Amino acid sequence: MVIGSPEPNSAFTNPSIMHLRSLLSLVVALATVALSSAEDRRKDLVTEVDSCWAILQEFQASPKTAIPAGILKQAKAVVIVNEFQAGFLLGAKGGYGVVLVRQAGGRWSVPAFLDAGEASLGFQLGAKSVRTIFVVMDDAGARLLYRPRFNFGADAVAVAGPLAAKTQESTAIIKASILAYQQNTGLYASAKFKSGWLSADNSKNRFFYATERTMPEILFSDWITAPDEVKGLRDYVQQLAGE
Repeated sequence: MVIGSPEPNSAFTNPSIMHLRSLLSLVVALATVALSSAEDRRKDLVTEVDSCWAILQEFQASPKTAIPAGILKQAKAVVIVNEFQAGFLLGAKGGYGVVLVRQAGGRWSVPAFLDAGEASLGFQLGAKSVRTIFVVMDDAGARLLYRPRFNFGADAVAVAGPLAAKTQESTAIIKASILAYQQNTGLYASAKFKSGWLSADNSKNRFFYATERTMPEILFSDWITAPDEVKGLRDYVQQLAGE
């Protein structure tokens, strides 16, 4: 009797089953890539939040740059922007930021993500980081946050705010909708200030908070539960500005 080779397992040689296995492998691979991409994107957004938190801490660490407590306790909103300026002759400025608002009950909101940018003409050489904190002092300034895009200084009066080191200036709150703070700019208190444009970064907000809510809904409602990654910044603003 001739002993032949064993029959191959039909479960592994059936074309339909092999095709299905290939499809399943492809789906698993794509899901793994998508998950990894989502994790990387979230890490990038957490880095933006943490950098804005670090900027505020850096400002408050020295009386020469600190925003006075009296200003922050009256603030309606705080906007922290990190921009990058580079160019030769024509400079382009772009970056990111976050905004937090004081809600009706006195608590501060989760930070919403902002896109920041500006095109400027003039001789420019090299690159630099421009860090700015805007303190919104009245309802008119806070209403700008309902717009798709806004510009502090153009859409509302914005001036350079007084510093904690200047006690005389700190005791009398400057009557302006927006107070602006930048490091090493040489601006004196009450000097007029104009920012680049700012806009809600809806893509980041939807992804990070897993919601279709708009930026005003994220900021002015209590519909969003704060993820652990943003609690440090929110609690720090709460500590500085109080309820």
